[in-house]
Amino acid sequence: MDIPKNLFKAALRAGHVQIGMWSSLSDPTVSEILAGCGYDWMMIDTEHSPIGAPEVITYLRTLAPYPVSAVVRPSWNNAVEIKKLLDAGAQTLLIPYVQNADEARAAVAAVTYPTSGIRGVSGITRASRYGAVSGYALQARDEICLLVQVETREALDNLEEIAQVAGVDGVFFGPADLAASFGYLGQPSQPEVKEAILTGIARLKALDVPAGILSLDQQFLRETKQAGAQFIAVDVDSGLLRRAALARRADWA
Repeated sequence: MDIPKNLFKAALRAGHVQIGMWSSLSDPTVSEILAGCGYDWMMIDTEHSPIGAPEVITYLRTLAPYPVSAVVRPSWNNAVEIKKLLDAGAQTLLIPYVQNADEARAAVAAVTYPTSGIRGVSGITRASRYGAVSGYALQARDEICLLVQVETREALDNLEEIAQVAGVDGVFFGPADLAASFGYLGQPSQPEVKEAILTGIARLKALDVPAGILSLDQQFLRETKQAGAQFIAVDVDSGLLRRAALARRADWA
């Protein structure tokens, strides 16, 4: 059996814009409904949801029949947690709160087998199709896509150093945390925050490093796309459900 190809990573390398949906509701049925809606990728978020590593396998299985790439966010830049997610079969990870090049290098090491990294070796996991993928350990790193998240002023100051760490495949901007770092807690649409993100995207574009973002501000997302953002999450499942429910109720006011 061949190792599964990471279509999301291939698309980023080819320069294709990838439109995504953020999944935070801890119910795989919701993810299954969204998986058939035409998005290029879907975030399985274990940082800001009750979803843990054991449940991630269920979500990966749920999305597998659909033409959508699964991206998994661990709760922290933790090698043990990252190892569990990789063994579960995750091939694209978004690592939160990466502040500097050393932390980016630690994330790279966590997704890489020795001697270059520290990922623990187990031959019979879902990632290797329980041993059915011949030579999995030798091929795994080629199909793993590592994204790191920039969420603070400090990280923005270190953006070029983070982005140029060998093994980093893309950098994601988190407007909510950046706003908090700028002193605008709960105000991700502040002009200063938006400008910092747009400038950051331009800085990454100059390095030929894919930039990503999540926002509910659709006009701003279009500005980030124009600036060069390549993997763009355009909504959150819980937000979609609430807005649709409110709109329907308003129809019957």
